Amino acid sequence: MRLIVIIPTLGRSGQVARLLGYLGGQTRLPDEVILSAPDATHVELPESCPFPVSLVFGPKGLAAQRNRALVPSLGRFDIITFFDDDFVPCAAYLEQVEKAFVENDGWAVVMGKVVRDGATNAGLTWENAEAALRENEGKKHDGPSVVDHVGAYGCNMSFRSSLVGDLRFDERLVLYGWQEDIDFTSQMRSKGRVVCVTAITGVHLGIKTGRVSGERFGYSQVANAIYLIKKGSVPASFALPLMFRNIAANLAKSLRPEPYIDRRGRLRGNMLAIRHIAMGRIEPEYILKI
Repeated sequence: MRLIVIIPTLGRSGQVARLLGYLGGQTRLPDEVILSAPDATHVELPESCPFPVSLVFGPKGLAAQRNRALVPSLGRFDIITFFDDDFVPCAAYLEQVEKAFVENDGWAVVMGKVVRDGATNAGLTWENAEAALRENEGKKHDGPSVVDHVGAYGCNMSFRSSLVGDLRFDERLVLYGWQEDIDFTSQMRSKGRVVCVTAITGVHLGIKTGRVSGERFGYSQVANAIYLIKKGSVPASFALPLMFRNIAANLAKSLRPEPYIDRRGRLRGNMLAIRHIAMGRIEPEYILKI
């Protein structure tokens, strides 16, 4: 099977170069890598790569950047893997993904288990990631080896290309694109299983640069959830608890916020979105006006 890795990126050129160098150590190399960025200033390439690297440029926004690389990949590759530019996969990641699709015809989407996630804290270093992967290697884990999900976590997700069809990431989910990954992959469930294979592992560094403002992000936490429920792509049983957990966390921690999260800005964004929804206004793009 032919496998491509797509990496959307924004403002992290040095990180991209390091990730490309790291992918050269995969036990199964990608057949190609596409970097999707606003322009060349966001991309830095290592001196050499053992696989072809292509560049696509255009307006920023995670959904739009994903689509720009996805479209030319369809029909050319059997497996399309998306990595965030701050995701560090285990050495056998791509080999295991290919094996999963070869051995399971009914699987549409495969994601790996994130053994450490810097998005939940101040962020992780490469050294943290490599140590976590070494610690996890060969370790036996309790629980099922395959877990079905409503959708996939966008920092690492792979699709069976033949099942994508006309489906695209929703570009109304602008900028950081909050929940664009769940929106896309939950729609893939009509074509096959969406699973996490716990033996496929990686670490999400959760680098804070390149993110949107707290107020914009807070608005998306509410507006995008309601938009996707109304769209019918994400069940309310998934989107509403996530939305309420985020609002509760922002409210509870706004008095003593973490130094790396703008809780007060997120809470302002939450409240603005709630006010708009009460007025019947469901507009994810509004964050462009904030």
